[in-house]
Amino acid sequence: MYAIVEIAGHQFKVEKDQRVFVNRLQTEEGKKVSFDNVLLLGDGDKVTVGAPAIDGALVSAKVLKHLKGDKVIVFKKKRRKGYRVKNGHRQSLTEIVIESIAASGAKKAAPKKEVKKAEPKAEVLAPKAEETQDLSKLTVAELKTLAKEKGVEGISSMKKADLIAALS
Repeated sequence: MYAIVEIAGHQFKVEKDQRVFVNRLQTEEGKKVSFDNVLLLGDGDKVTVGAPAIDGALVSAKVLKHLKGDKVIVFKKKRRKGYRVKNGHRQSLTEIVIESIAASGAKKAAPKKEVKKAEPKAEVLAPKAEETQDLSKLTVAELKTLAKEKGVEGISSMKKADLIAALS
């Protein structure tokens, strides 16, 4: 039995007792980890394809160790310009061993619940919003209507700056 499973952003074809090097996982060495994003299951002639993943399928693995991969040399050069740059890179990897492949009966990992903060009442916020309203963001027509409500006289000849000064 084999499965194609997505682990840390990459797809792997895995079988039972197979050792796989994957991108670094945030799990401690010796701990078990399970992957529920199984894309395909193959058991002899029977092949099950997910759309996009198979519901209830689960691949269990054990983290063996964290290590670094082989060094890759990155060399850049531009002819006749005197430009040469040499860099090296070692990818952080995790070695895992596949312990089991379950075709059905597995439960999906529960999504993490977000903690909702208590929202203050709208009645408390309404007076503060009027007091701290940024008058410079309003149009001249809106400023004139506010001035009419407050009883300011001579607003027809006032400019925007004068209206803001009168309302403040």
